[in-house]
Amino acid sequence: MGSKKVKLAWDDLMISDQERDAITEYLSFLSKGKTERESWQIIESWAQREGFIPLDKLEGFQPGQRVCLAVRGKAGILAISGQRPLSEGFRLIATHIDAPRLDIKQRPLYEEEGLAFLKTHYYGGIKKYQWMALPLSLHGVVFLRNGQKVEIIIGEDEADPVFTISDLLPHLAKDQYNKKLSEAVSGEGLNLLLGHNPSLGEGEERVKSAILVILRDKYGIEEDDFVSAELEVVPAGKARYSGLDKSLIIGYGQDDRICSFAAWKAVAEIQQPEWTTLVLFADKEEIGSDSNTGMKARYLENFIAELITLQSGKYDGLLVRRSLARAKALSADVTGGYDPNYAEVMDKRNSAFLGRGLVISKYTGSKGKYDTSDANAEFVAEVRRIFDDAKICWQTAELGKVDQGGGGTIAQYMAIYGMEVLDCGVGILSMHAPWEIASIVDLVMMIRGYQAFLKYSG
Repeated sequence: MGSKKVKLAWDDLMISDQERDAITEYLSFLSKGKTERESWQIIESWAQREGFIPLDKLEGFQPGQRVCLAVRGKAGILAISGQRPLSEGFRLIATHIDAPRLDIKQRPLYEEEGLAFLKTHYYGGIKKYQWMALPLSLHGVVFLRNGQKVEIIIGEDEADPVFTISDLLPHLAKDQYNKKLSEAVSGEGLNLLLGHNPSLGEGEERVKSAILVILRDKYGIEEDDFVSAELEVVPAGKARYSGLDKSLIIGYGQDDRICSFAAWKAVAEIQQPEWTTLVLFADKEEIGSDSNTGMKARYLENFIAELITLQSGKYDGLLVRRSLARAKALSADVTGGYDPNYAEVMDKRNSAFLGRGLVISKYTGSKGKYDTSDANAEFVAEVRRIFDDAKICWQTAELGKVDQGGGGTIAQYMAIYGMEVLDCGVGILSMHAPWEIASIVDLVMMIRGYQAFLKYSG
């Protein structure tokens, strides 16, 4: 027999009115949720609207009960109790809501030759040159000495100013052209241009002084308050349709907010599942899943322990471990889509193509499969059956050629509990760039596929 015939997700596809509304909702989610805090805030508001109750207000965990756990305002878990006891296992889709960006340093503000800047420290895997000469916005929180929280969003409203990082003019870039691409722009060179108008009077650093007056008068922020701030520099502007036929979506942070949105839409449709159903939204994936909001922080394990205690009336560590080991999960993350402009880095027979639906990756990692979870063949076969039975268009892929590079997901931190886990997302173009590109038909297939997985009773 020949190879499997290529099937496009567009073929025989009827996008419902509800799914078209979901695409519009996704554009809004991308535009408004540009940080992990903002993304979780949106998801948590949706969950409250759909009847998810905070864990600390729950008195029991009966079938159909909906519960929500917020993890320090940056991550969280949603769950719906199933007909079966939680000790028998559960179904899980785990995503992440952080994205590559520039973080403001703790001592950031300085003036140089009549220009005021903020120092930044890049977060996650970026190509530094891509962040030059772009309109940028500032999002985040500042906690004042007295504990008051000040929320900051500057650069998204049409009346707001935007920011930028200046670039070197080509006329004087002879030496820069001779550098390796990774060294053409230094990390210490990613300084955000903040202002230029000096304060009245004489003295040094008059522009910086004027900036501090604005911060104090408008936001109540003093220079020392940057120490207890989490401010993120992200691309300014809304996510939009791309292409003459509006078949694509261009926006910041689609890795991995496209999967996070699809996971939310999937769990929102669940009413009375046979298995307890969970969707997890993690932070810090882009920098190794460390910190107490990353996947290594064990809040999934603690959450399961709380639910089993509510269900059984007492804590039982053995039942917690059994539940985790018997779980079946999808690590919902994107992968690099096949780009004809860079075909030389891809294995075309094992690549993710836009418009061909969901992507399953048995393993990720790099080189000799380091830093990955290699899914068991039995579980891959089970997921295949689920998608085929639900008429989901899907494909398989690896991230580029062997030894070309690679990357990981949170799957390996889920697998340590013994659960079955498989990477499953969609392919995107310009991954980790300020503006990433995804196919609307792949988003639709992902929502359908995640719903099929969570509803599967096997």
